[in-house]
Amino acid sequence: RLRFRDGVLQIGAWDADPEPPEPPGRLEELTGAESGRGMALVRACSDLWHWQPLSRMGHRGKLVWCELAVA
Repeated sequence: RLRFRDGVLQIGAWDADPEPPEPPGRLEELTGAESGRGMALVRACSDLWHWQPLSRMGHRGKLVWCELAVA
């Protein structure tokens, strides 16, 4: 999901896993890693990121989102 409001681009993605995302590592430390780079990229490029648990119609999951302010 994308939303642009008040000079801020908000990007969100959700999945069915209710567990919180792993804390992102530093991107410089992950250049040779086979996994874990996605959240590190989000952390490196965004002004703010967070997650929240979801529950809807008996289904569980989470929403991970980030914000990018206009430069």
